[in-house]
Amino acid sequence: MNLYDRHLLREWLAILGLVLCATVGLLLVQVLYDDFRDLRELGARGLDLWMYLFVTVPMYLALVLPLALLVSLMFVLGKLHRANEFTALRAAGVSLLRITAPVWIVGMFACGLSWWLNTTVVPWSVDESAALRDTMRFRKESNLMPPDRVSAVYSVGFDNPRADRMWFFNRYSKWTQKAYGVTVSIMDEHRRELQRIVAEQAWFEAERGWTFRNGRELTFRPDTGELESTVPFTERVEAQFREDPKLMLLIDRKPTDLSLPQLRRLIDYYAIEENPKGTPYAVRYFGLVADTLAPLIVIAIAIPFAVTGVRVNAAIGVSKSIGLFMLYYIFSNIASALAAKQLVDPMTAAWVPNIGMALVAGWFFVRLR
Repeated sequence: MNLYDRHLLREWLAILGLVLCATVGLLLVQVLYDDFRDLRELGARGLDLWMYLFVTVPMYLALVLPLALLVSLMFVLGKLHRANEFTALRAAGVSLLRITAPVWIVGMFACGLSWWLNTTVVPWSVDESAALRDTMRFRKESNLMPPDRVSAVYSVGFDNPRADRMWFFNRYSKWTQKAYGVTVSIMDEHRRELQRIVAEQAWFEAERGWTFRNGRELTFRPDTGELESTVPFTERVEAQFREDPKLMLLIDRKPTDLSLPQLRRLIDYYAIEENPKGTPYAVRYFGLVADTLAPLIVIAIAIPFAVTGVRVNAAIGVSKSIGLFMLYYIFSNIASALAAKQLVDPMTAAWVPNIGMALVAGWFFVRLR
């Protein structure tokens, strides 16, 4: 790394840090505006609020990183170009690719950082922020409600076509980790009901499977649906029932509220029965994966417009690059909408805007040569 490389990195990384701090600060204000009242209603204390902000901030880093790269890079490259530093280097025979080599290296590190954020940090942030909310809700509701209604999720339904079982809970309490008002229908390969287990409550243990308490087993004739027998029980253990209540509670949650592992789990679940409800989760999943290349695309967009002629107003290059950046996100949203309507494969929809913008950036680079 020569003197110029260190000079470029020092100038750029300083501005990048300032832009990141500014954008993250604005997002913190937005988080407080959106969530402060809800958190106070849950009885959040001062320490709870600070912890919530601490675990929520990483969730937004992957989102603001491309924008921060674009703004900081346009500023620094434009500044160096107006000082004729690029002109002097190119007159000395140094190629544009070599001049901007440190930027591309940092861009590759930023891609790795985006991948790490999306696969590790963001899932942790989503889970921890949800856990903090649940803890505050438990603390408040435990003094006002019976345990079975503390942080309860109502009307939980789950279909397991692989095992031919269909579940329904009147409610599931995250506090007690138990389901109440439980119905499990056991069907044959033609989806005709053979048995039905109805219980007052049930809970899952990894070692024992599902335990049902205070219920009744009903048996039906599959051809007519006629009730053949009914047997009451006080407690019944079904070790072969391996449905995870955590997966059941993910059903019908917004894709934007789920982490990458949770999205993958729902995609696999819906893929078993080729259910179209899994499409939005696949769109979100592959979109997060494709966003890993966003830092390199942003750099490829910024450089050609930042090194335009010194007689050209710098604002023109900035506006063009920001316009392309906005066009990239518009195309990404259009592709996601088409995939959500099953007009385009989710993986294709995630990668086509990135490939298209990379080709556009390559064309601008060719024009600079």
